[in-house]
This record gives sequence, structure tokens and C-alpha cells, in this order.
Amino acid sequence: MALTKVDISIMDNVGTTANKLLAYDGSGNLPAVDGSQLTNVATGVTVSASDPVIATNPSGGVGSEWHNTTSGEVYICTDATAGENIWINVGAGTGDVAPWFYGGTQYGYQYGGNSGPASSMVITMEKHSMTSDANATNVGDMAVGRSYVPSGQRSSTHGYNAGGHVASPIMDTIEKWQFSNDGDATDIANMTNARGAGCGASSTTYCYTAGGYAAPHSNVIDKFSTSADADATDVGDLLGVGNQGGGWSSETYGYRAGGYTPPAVNIIQKWSFATDGNAVDVANLTSARSGRTASNSETHGYKGPGEGDTVTIDKHNFASGADSTDVGDAPIGTYGTGGCASSAANGYYSFGVLASNSINKYSHTTDGNAVDIADTSIARNESGGIHY
Repeated sequence: MALTKVDISIMDNVGTTANKLLAYDGSGNLPAVDGSQLTNVATGVTVSASDPVIATNPSGGVGSEWHNTTSGEVYICTDATAGENIWINVGAGTGDVAPWFYGGTQYGYQYGGNSGPASSMVITMEKHSMTSDANATNVGDMAVGRSYVPSGQRSSTHGYNAGGHVASPIMDTIEKWQFSNDGDATDIANMTNARGAGCGASSTTYCYTAGGYAAPHSNVIDKFSTSADADATDVGDLLGVGNQGGGWSSETYGYRAGGYTPPAVNIIQKWSFATDGNAVDVANLTSARSGRTASNSETHGYKGPGEGDTVTIDKHNFASGADSTDVGDAPIGTYGTGGCASSAANGYYSFGVLASNSINKYSHTTDGNAVDIADTSIARNESGGIHY
């Protein structure tokens, strides 16, 4: 068939350069073109041999996709905040890339303790909502009922408890339980030595137990992995021996605020998560006190009531490292408190002395007094706590 002048004119304008038309070849494929010249195409896919990091700022913003050609994992950006991006793993579903955040968003947990006499160990674990002020519910049992257990030990998926007292014996066992499914804790490993009333902290990869009562008092800082069920290792020492003390966790350090050496002290000390080593003295509380009542926001640590000062709530600025300030009071003077948990907005603790079942909370955003907001199903003191 002979080509018309129109057909010839079209053929002259086919190509991949400027002002040319694209045409399928004999196999029905388009020719290779420069993808950077395509506009208004909603791909937003980055192909890389590594994972994104929180500082990976996607040009496509929220919804941008990242493919790791080494692992095969796929990530979607759900928060495009410069330097603090959040990438959700939609491949394996784990290993999200997000800025550090210690607090919980759903539940606070309380476990162990005693119900009055030192021999009346509590085995149950309870959780209470962080989105509404409602009473706690029983969700499982510890492997062994025990008192004087630490708060502040967690991963993104599990809560942990290390040590404690069972009447007269002192424990060295480490237990864990899953947040997503209510159920009992299991014994998974051991600390380097048996002790109770230790101070707990957590990095993104390890849990820490600092000090405690081990007949005599201990100054050991242990750490154990949250990615493998393995025994703890001794990675440093506190400034002095002692038990109790409030545990804080910043992105880079574990803290112990106050404690009982004896007597009660006002020292705030910290140790590095990045490098194993001894704790250093960084600041002071407004008053000397023991007790494990503590919580923290992303920027501050809070130390609540304890023996020596049964009312005051202090806060400490992680960035400045300055001495703490008095920002509020507990509703009733008490010691033996426990069940400590943290959200971005609030700190929580259970009442304590006389084995009360009250749950109190105080604000992390506005300085003020703690208020009674709910009850546990079992009255207890010297219990542990964490959040999810």
C-alpha cells in the first residue's frame, strides 16, 4: 500500500528526542526513554541496596515507596518530617524506621509486687488504658510471683522483668511477655547475679538492670538483648551500691534517679547505651528519696514519691543535664509505689504503701500534681511497670 503525504509526515516525527512522537516497535514495546523527563507520574519509588533511615527525606512526601534490593524489604513513608521521617515496613512487617520514642500509646502494665505482708507475693499482670482513665484488667501471670521488681524494661513487642524477691529468696531470672496477645510471662534467661529492687532502663536493642539488693547491695549494671533470649552481661557499675531508684531511658542513656544506699540519696546518674561502661553523676533531685516511681517523656525524666520524700514529683531535662525541679505532688504521701509507665503525655504509677489499688497519673506536658484516675484489680505495692 502506498503511503500518503500524511503518513510520511507522521513517520518523520517519530523518535525519542525533543518534539518527536513515541511509537510502539514491531513487538509492541515503547522505546527506552529518560524517566526523569516524565511528569505527573505517581511512582515515588526509590530502589536502593540499603534501608531508608529517619533522615531520608523523600521528595514525594508521604506515600513514597522504598525497595531494598539486598533484603527484598519494602517501606512506605507515613510521616515526611525532615530529619524525623517514619518508614513502615510493608514487606516483612517488622523493622520500621522511625525516630526514637520511649513511651507507650495504648496500655500501661503492672506486674508482681506484694499484697501487704512481705511473704504475700503477687503473680498477676494487669494492664490499663492510656487513652481513657479506666480500671486495669488481669491479662496473665508472671512465671514466678515476686516483689521488688524493676520498671522500665521493654522492646517494641515485649515487656520484661529481671530479678525480684520471692519472700526470702532473691531471684536472678529474666521473664518476658508479648504485648499484642494477653498471656503469661515466660522465663527466658538469667542476670549475672540475683537481686531485687533494681533500676530498669531500655534502649532500642537492650534492657538494663542497675543496682539492687543482693545481700549486700549491688552496684552492677547488667544488660540483656531484646532480639535473642540470652543471659545478661555485666557492662558497668553505678557510682555506689544501692537499691530502689527511679529508672529513665533517653535515646542514648539509661538513668538512675535517687535510690537507697543506705541512706536515701538525691544523685541522678547515667550510663551510655552506645558504649559499655560505668555510670557518671550528672545532676541532683530536689530531695533525697528511694523508690522506683519514675517515668519519662522524650525530653525529660520524672521522679515521683519514695522513702525519704513521699510527695514530691521532680523532672530532669535530658538535654541540659541541670538539676531537677519540683513540678508537682502526689495526692497522698506514700512509698513502696510501683507499676510505673510512660506515654508522651503522662506518667503513671500505682499507689504503694498499705497495698492500695489506686493508679495515679501526672502530666508530661503541663507541670502539676498527680491525680487518682483508676484502680488495679488487686491491691499491691513494690510492683513493676512498663508500657506499650
